[in-house]
Amino acid sequence: MQSIHPFAIGIVLGALAAGCSGDRADVGLGPACAGGLEAGYRELNQAEASGLSGSVKWSKAASLLGAAKVQEQFGEYQNCVIKVREARAFLREIN
Repeated sequence: MQSIHPFAIGIVLGALAAGCSGDRADVGLGPACAGGLEAGYRELNQAEASGLSGSVKWSKAASLLGAAKVQEQFGEYQNCVIKVREARAFLREIN
């Protein structure tokens, strides 16, 4: 059985740590992501209350907001903000 070289272990651990550190473009976008999600879900609920939840655009907006929430949980704030903007655009179209 072959042993793993300590240098290889260091490279793998370094790559994992770099992958968990987040994207530099995400710096400072956390509040925009959180605020956009809050506004997006409020608009989604208002559209649902107005009887618009059966529309395709409402469904797309709901899916995008769900995906944005996952992005937020992983610290991918830039992707979160992009998805929130797209979702809110769909909601504006149906209101």
